[in-house]
Amino acid sequence: MADSSRVVQGLVVLVAVAVTVALGWVLFVEVPEGNLARLLGVVLAVLAGVLGARAAGTLASGWFAEYDVAEVAVEGPITRDGGGSSIPPRPRGTPADDVVEQIERADEDDAARALLLRLNTPGGEVVPSDDIRLAAERFDGPTVAYATDVCASGGYWIASGCDAIYAREGSIVGSIGVIGSRVNAKGMADKLGLEYERLAAGKYKDAGSSLKEMSEDEREYLQGIIDGYYEEFVERVTDGRELSDEQVRDTEARVYLGDDAASIGLVDDLATKRQVEDRLADDLGVETVEVEEFEPERGVMERLRGGSRAVAYAFGAGVASALGGEDRGDVDGFEFELR
Repeated sequence: MADSSRVVQGLVVLVAVAVTVALGWVLFVEVPEGNLARLLGVVLAVLAGVLGARAAGTLASGWFAEYDVAEVAVEGPITRDGGGSSIPPRPRGTPADDVVEQIERADEDDAARALLLRLNTPGGEVVPSDDIRLAAERFDGPTVAYATDVCASGGYWIASGCDAIYAREGSIVGSIGVIGSRVNAKGMADKLGLEYERLAAGKYKDAGSSLKEMSEDEREYLQGIIDGYYEEFVERVTDGRELSDEQVRDTEARVYLGDDAASIGLVDDLATKRQVEDRLADDLGVETVEVEEFEPERGVMERLRGGSRAVAYAFGAGVASALGGEDRGDVDGFEFELR
């Protein structure tokens, strides 16, 4: 079936090339007068053929799609814009809005009957993670999360909303928890002769500031935010995985290797990608599935910027930090991390 589709697509492109070249020849070669005009006409005719081929190829791929499963990747830290603006810069992940756009594009594609979310992420910001989860939940068809190296925190937040979760034996899965942190620099400020002068409106506006000691009221306030994030996280997992509240809380934000994650219900089973595709074929009632990876459209400069950030991060922060990953949200110097 795939071979016949390629033949049909090739025929459509060839016909389009013939038509557009012929039209370009008439418009740009036959009609103009003079050698220079004819030479320019030949160039324009060839250009018309190339553009016609591209347009026909796009149409043909839509009319005679060879795939029935859309694959969307969630790679690296999950942020709204992909991150990479800190010092030292962190490696950019896929921007959450781009992932949502890819899932929605797959949902609108009649050829894509199932969604495969490939996850390799230490987690990320709460709302962007939830946006991806909601987009996957809205997909009209089976949805499968496939954990490769790491599916932790915000990554697991997303995965728990899919119909099934698969992982490898060496995958790291879980981390259903939230952490808050702050740098207490008051002692250093005192040694340097720096004094914190508060100019703020609202009792808790500067709660968590690194240049002053934290009061018990401020600590309780910030802990309340962390607890709120945690309650929401637990609720997402219990709803998506049909686990009890107690089962989720008993993980105590641990990460598990794939086999252990399967034994406590965090994933459905261990599987390679080929095995995941075989199970999707069973779900769709076909012998085999064809997978098409949906990717964000990025220009050359954007790709170069992403590469330079990754190099700078590895050099400045070290490989260990790059592997660990951190997902942060700030409240006046107090950092919330989902990890």
